[in-house]
Amino acid sequence: MINQQDPFTADDAYMNLHRQIPGEPEPAFEEPGMQERVWGRPWGIDNDVGVLKSVLVCRPGDEWQIMMQGGEFDEGAQAWIGKDKMWYWKGRQRPDLAKAQNQHDSLVKALQAEGTEIFYLENPLPHMTKSVFTRDPAIIVNGGAILCRMGVSYRRGEELPFMRTLAKLGMPILHTVHGTGLMEGGSFAWLNPQTAVVSIGHRCNPEGARQVADVLKRLGVELLCVDNTGYGLHIDGSFVMVNTDLALVFAQDLPWWFLNRLKELGIHLLEANPQDGAFGVNCLALRPGRVLISSHAERTAERLQQVGVEVVLVPYDELHKSGGGIHCSTLPLVRGKA
Repeated sequence: MINQQDPFTADDAYMNLHRQIPGEPEPAFEEPGMQERVWGRPWGIDNDVGVLKSVLVCRPGDEWQIMMQGGEFDEGAQAWIGKDKMWYWKGRQRPDLAKAQNQHDSLVKALQAEGTEIFYLENPLPHMTKSVFTRDPAIIVNGGAILCRMGVSYRRGEELPFMRTLAKLGMPILHTVHGTGLMEGGSFAWLNPQTAVVSIGHRCNPEGARQVADVLKRLGVELLCVDNTGYGLHIDGSFVMVNTDLALVFAQDLPWWFLNRLKELGIHLLEANPQDGAFGVNCLALRPGRVLISSHAERTAERLQQVGVEVVLVPYDELHKSGGGIHCSTLPLVRGKA
């Protein structure tokens, strides 16, 4: 019972108690020590070339069965296309699932040989034939993930198993692209820890870019926006960082002002061999100056070696027919500092 003569009340005691235990905005959410304390380990990346410590992949599986028997061949597109427009496969020959799985296994073994921790997407949806391309449903930044909103209907829904998998791993989800925003991870690239770029097109619109820019702004990162050419899907078909000061590019697919900005940032450009096609650029940095690239892109690999970049080759041509490459098939979760 409170003494009526006591000048303090129960409310006074409550306030005095919590005056001694104030809210603590510092250290920041993404500070490594705070991440480890709350989320089990430091999560995220702020560059595209630091030592690749952990990555999320998805081995192709039974969801490919619908591409192995249904659909119609489109002469103009030179591809099999599902009657419901929910999948496509390039070329007249149907998918060879065993070959695709073997090539994906080779990719994983190459990553493991580098000491990279491998996580697999859990319970991909059975009708989502593009789930192997784990790059697209999320963007990883310092402190956690931005969950994307896929641009086309045949990929919309992939976000759900990604959210569940990342949450189970303990990775914070900092933002989910919502409303009318469109964003796919292949449209995004780090230039350095203070600067990133996103390509605008039919897979990523200005609203999606604005939402990503808002998250990055809080991290002290500037987001540049470039326009895709034609019906180009993602920037990783024309631009990938391979060292802290070197990018592999198809320069004709990039605007001049962006090429000039790269020069201002001290980033040199190496032109991929056009005979290798888009998947000559679609490679993955394992650490500064060491990349994993499709054996299909042997001419570009030679160019990389000529400027001192170490190259690890893996076969990946069967996966190319589904519209993606090595960069598309890997979602880095944790990288070292570049």
